[in-house]
Amino acid sequence: MVRTHAPEKEKTMTKAWVVYESMFGNTREVAEAVAQGIKEHAEVEVHEVSTARSLPADLDLLVVGAPTHAFGLSRPSTREDAATKAHRAVESTSMGVREWLEQLTPDATPPRFATFDTRVNHPRVPGSAAKKAAKRLRKRGATAQTDPESFWVHGTEGPVLDGELDRARTWGSSIARA
Repeated sequence: MVRTHAPEKEKTMTKAWVVYESMFGNTREVAEAVAQGIKEHAEVEVHEVSTARSLPADLDLLVVGAPTHAFGLSRPSTREDAATKAHRAVESTSMGVREWLEQLTPDATPPRFATFDTRVNHPRVPGSAAKKAAKRLRKRGATAQTDPESFWVHGTEGPVLDGELDRARTWGSSIARA
């Protein structure tokens, strides 16, 4: 008797992008940690916002991260202000998440998304870049994978608080599994 095996089902690998804006490197560090968590479950690419082009048609998950400036997403004026106050070189100067989202061409089926921000660890500082980015993505017809998440930094320029990068990896893993 000859045994035949049913062909194994091909595993479909989720394709994810993490697109971030970062002034002082804190949001980049969090984006990279989030991508490490996603990588446990999916193929992932990390893009600084000015290098991110059109979203690929086969993209399953878009993660967008930005620093919170003036209660929300940065604008050219808030990036310029941050650059003049910085004690080091800044990273995302030519474009922010706000402008990137505005220039995206609408897709028939936008990917699921998750958003995060970096914020000063102060109890009464209002606003969230993650919430503003999520609102803009929902207006485009995209579906949130999870609620917006904030990661904490010490002061305006950072560094990222202890434990936050581990928390970012765990968060990335959880959104990729969902």
